[in-house]
Amino acid sequence: MTLSRIVMRLARNPGTEFAGGDDHRGYSLTAPLTADGFLDEAAYGARKAECVVRRFAPDEAAADGRLARRGRHWFFDYDAADTDDDEPVHRLGEHRFAIGEYVTVTDEDGRPLTYKVMEVVAA
Repeated sequence: MTLSRIVMRLARNPGTEFAGGDDHRGYSLTAPLTADGFLDEAAYGARKAECVVRRFAPDEAAADGRLARRGRHWFFDYDAADTDDDEPVHRLGEHRFAIGEYVTVTDEDGRPLTYKVMEVVAA
């Protein structure tokens, strides 16, 4: 089983300051995927230490964290000792990671923002 590097960039989010999207804001995620592009839960259990995330934006320092799971809920965790920094990802286990697909991440202010999958390559 190999890991994939997934790059998601901020898509159009009407009603926010990102109405037109922003290619300079997003996430780079390393995770195991099934052949059809979904998160591989079994492989995640064996390699979760390698499942990392990096949030990037031009006006802030990059934030490095990990892909985490609690029950059926997936989230991005930037500090294992603090749950206040967790960013929930809407139905992450049900998303197909393929170029052009969309993923909703709740930001640090509690806003759901939509990101577009722009790249999926072997890590």
